[in-house]
Amino acid sequence: MRIPRFFTRQELQADIELELEESVSHYINTVLRLKTEAPIILFNGNGADYPAEIIFSHKKKTQVYVNAQISLNVESPLRIHLAQGISKGDRMDYALQKAVELGVSEISPVVTEHCNVKLSDDRWLKKQEQWEKSIISACEQSQRNVLPKLNPRISFSKLIASKTDMRKLILAPGSQTYLSGLPRSQSGFLLLIGPEGGFSEQEVYTAEQIGFTPVNMGPRILRTETAAATSISVLQALHGDL
Repeated sequence: MRIPRFFTRQELQADIELELEESVSHYINTVLRLKTEAPIILFNGNGADYPAEIIFSHKKKTQVYVNAQISLNVESPLRIHLAQGISKGDRMDYALQKAVELGVSEISPVVTEHCNVKLSDDRWLKKQEQWEKSIISACEQSQRNVLPKLNPRISFSKLIASKTDMRKLILAPGSQTYLSGLPRSQSGFLLLIGPEGGFSEQEVYTAEQIGFTPVNMGPRILRTETAAATSISVLQALHGDL
């Protein structure tokens, strides 16, 4: 049975006792029903795992003893910045989760012409917090101990105008350039994927004029969440660590 992993925002080091956050404690005690002396693994995004054991647990309070610090590098050698068109419902969360599992290093939620998500500032903030939780959950599951950077939502025009040394790609069905035929980029890839409904012709044209390469994923049209997972998998298989 795999030892459960949990993210904490606290400073971690070997040979210390600490009390976990209430939300983590609730999951440990109510969902997993772990008992005293049960082994767990903690991480805080600094690139290390911290094996620990529960020394006290009751409802929303859990105290643990951290046994050791283990430096592990499971990060991909290929930098991928996923710029994902914001989609409705669970599609966005699915796309982010799979992107994290597949090793992306940075994520930008993008408001595009066909974006159907219209929220107030307060609800956008809650949405950002929800996406962050999805990223943390994916890191816990996939053994990653470095959290990908999650940027605030950004407009399409600002995203394509931002400076980067990465090779810039935009998924565009019908393009004559296939993702699988791209040469390796030493600085990585900025991968721009549309929401449900895809990009408008104007968006693809504008992105291409300022240095983005339109790329094709084949003869079938993929859902936005499928396109994210598939395109990242292709890049990782060709140039990364899959």
